[in-house]
Amino acid sequence: MDSTITASILRGLVLDVPGMDCWPEVDGFFPDTQDDIRLDWQLPGIACAAVGGDWTAIFPAMAALACIQVSIILVDDMLDEEPEGAHHTFGIGRTANLALALQAAGAVLIGQCAVDAPYWAAAAHALNRMALATAAGQEMDVRNLSGEENYWQVVRAKSTPFYGAGLEIGALLGGASPQMVEVLYNVGVLFGEAIQIYDDLEDAFQSPANSDWAQGRNNLVLLYGLTAEYAQKEEFLRLKSQASELAALHKAQQLLIDSGAVSYCAFQLLQRHTAAKTCLDSLALSRRDRVDHLLEMQLAPFTAFVRDIDETLADLIHQK
Repeated sequence: MDSTITASILRGLVLDVPGMDCWPEVDGFFPDTQDDIRLDWQLPGIACAAVGGDWTAIFPAMAALACIQVSIILVDDMLDEEPEGAHHTFGIGRTANLALALQAAGAVLIGQCAVDAPYWAAAAHALNRMALATAAGQEMDVRNLSGEENYWQVVRAKSTPFYGAGLEIGALLGGASPQMVEVLYNVGVLFGEAIQIYDDLEDAFQSPANSDWAQGRNNLVLLYGLTAEYAQKEEFLRLKSQASELAALHKAQQLLIDSGAVSYCAFQLLQRHTAAKTCLDSLALSRRDRVDHLLEMQLAPFTAFVRDIDETLADLIHQK
């Protein structure tokens, strides 16, 4: 994809932000090979190219989004008590400080885009609004609200602002009309919801058990297993309480497949994929193929993941 920032430019932009040298470890959070550039960080470039803007002028916006996402991951890992979180290496205090520094670095970087002031000012506002919305979503998430209605409320507060803002920022910096900016933001929100569903599936089928099993986090797959009505529900509840044991975990995971939990998540994800395509149909984009490719890149690993656990379901997804 020709709207991708190179690894060397990304790392250089982040490391050159004044004050970042207080955390020499930050270098390890940003890749030195092109294959490791995250799809999420490319969102501003994709949207900018799609609306006919000069994506090479907004590399700092991609670096800003990368900084914000790494900061979110650092905090999320601490809140979820992830065993592989950076806080186990650096300590909670230094990790928290680094997360704050990366948030600030994002605000600095967005102002370095080679566009007229009104454009980067609007993009900076979108970035800051997203950071605040995500923090509010994290606060809702730690309260561990129960039920599917609350699940979607937390997802829309915590997970989708990042993806919506990623496309919004690129559209703003590319000089798009307000209508294009709004629609691309909505496409990003749908993309973010699909990402969260896929993340929930991956987490539910990790082995050993992901922390979602023990902490009772609002994972959509597990939520289905806990609340839907199906013949083996009592057996699932019993096995879930023993998920730290691999044999029990694997049986519980099989029950998630048999109960329809995976099929339900696939349905929800495909709904968002279709809705995003419908949103794009309302726009006359210069390079719609950029956003279409983004959606296909998101769907491909999901289909491959489902194929590993339910080949029949994967074939149905592929036909969609």
